[in-house]
Amino acid sequence: MVKKIVFATGNAGKIREIQAILADMGLEVVSMKEAGVSVDIEENGSTYEENALIKSRAVADCLAKMGQREDAVVMADDSGLEIDCLNGEPGVFSARYMGEDTSYHIKNANLIGRLEGVEDARRTARFVCAIAAVFPDGRELTSRGVIEGRIGYEEKGSNGFGYDPIFYVPAFGRTTAELSEEEKNRVSHRGNALQEMKRQLRRIME
Repeated sequence: MVKKIVFATGNAGKIREIQAILADMGLEVVSMKEAGVSVDIEENGSTYEENALIKSRAVADCLAKMGQREDAVVMADDSGLEIDCLNGEPGVFSARYMGEDTSYHIKNANLIGRLEGVEDARRTARFVCAIAAVFPDGRELTSRGVIEGRIGYEEKGSNGFGYDPIFYVPAFGRTTAELSEEEKNRVSHRGNALQEMKRQLRRIME
């Protein structure tokens, strides 16, 4: 019987979002670090879904070796920012754009610089998130969520992380880093993907 979800992330901001959205599942939600898993995973997939599955399978294998696999669904996500006038960059390489150890402040500044002189109508972009779940019996699920917006002219807000401060959502008139946690979870790419995953999990666990 599934009792917990182990999410393959070490990002504290991300795990808070996930815990909030999955709070009504009645399952313990922990990060891979909290589950005692430490593993370097090469995300070499060509799609968000492939990378999410690579991560979730790797963590599931580690838990199996630790004898902690029987009651845990392992989940992972992969997400990216796609900017239309940059041919969809940075896309699936968003986390590795300009190097994994480069700060997002520098990454955001670089993207804003590349869009210098580009008018609002052509600054369209979207956040895409794919989530994968691997069950103890080997079953696998994936889901995808998207939020449309455009790239701002400067960083704004401190509530988010990553590319949030430059992603402007016209419906709110703010960046995703300026949204409250409740607002962001309701409309974000990760929130949408998690809600779809939650629906799939409930059908399986009923």
